[in-house]
Amino acid sequence: MSTSDFLATAGVSILLIAFLLQILKVIRVESNSYSLMNLVGAALAGVSAWMINFMPFVVLESVWVLVSLFNLLKNIKSK
Repeated sequence: MSTSDFLATAGVSILLIAFLLQILKVIRVESNSYSLMNLVGAALAGVSAWMINFMPFVVLESVWVLVSLFNLLKNIKSK
């Protein structure tokens, strides 16, 4: 398994676990843990996409990271 494959697998797994936990109502969309899992998962997937030069996915994951970061900072600021 190449480094980009490993990063993509880890990133997508984190994103899917966050989604599953949210669907099962273990974590809330508004929670820091959900935002952090999305941020880390998207960042790993984005780096993987960068490594294989797949720019549409880099853009998608970059936006996902920014939205997750915004939500995380908003949550921290409101507490």
